[in-house]
Amino acid sequence: MSTDPTSSFYTDNAALYAARDRNLPRKRLDAFLDALPAGAPILELGCGGGQDAAYMLSRGFDVTPTDGSAELAREAESRIGRPVRIMRFEALDATEAFGGVWAEASLLHVPRSVLPDVFDRILRALKKGGIFHASFKAGEAEGHDKFGRYYNYPSAAWLEAMLSAGGWKDIIMTEADGGGFDGEPTRWLHVKARK
Repeated sequence: MSTDPTSSFYTDNAALYAARDRNLPRKRLDAFLDALPAGAPILELGCGGGQDAAYMLSRGFDVTPTDGSAELAREAESRIGRPVRIMRFEALDATEAFGGVWAEASLLHVPRSVLPDVFDRILRALKKGGIFHASFKAGEAEGHDKFGRYYNYPSAAWLEAMLSAGGWKDIIMTEADGGGFDGEPTRWLHVKARK
């Protein structure tokens, strides 16, 4: 068993987490997909229960779903009927392979010190002009939620500065109020950028 509280949470609660009542981020998904060529290859980082992957597949896109939790990957596989690659973000090693990278509420668990490297890996994995989407719980300093899960809690300015320094183009940052699995009111940052 993992000694990392974030990994342990998803290992121990995979079935419950995958089956939770979750509203599909359809507006963000449609905007992301509409900006890509039909059938484009998409890498999903942190697919969780597979709901977003299922929707992207239903729209005819070539989705490669991944998750760092073997247990969550199994839950997603049962939903989408295809293999889910078990991969931590730091292990991404693709070059110009994807038209889009979708990372909804997943990179928020990456330690701040590791985030620049993960962004570099995502940039490298995208084809020229490729689109990147990610969402984060907003904050000013890293910390943990009531389940012990780590969050990097970036501010919009901090995150935008990091992406700009990393060579991303056309960075669009939006904020919205929402919630999460912990049931707490949450300020979300939604990021869209282009290679």
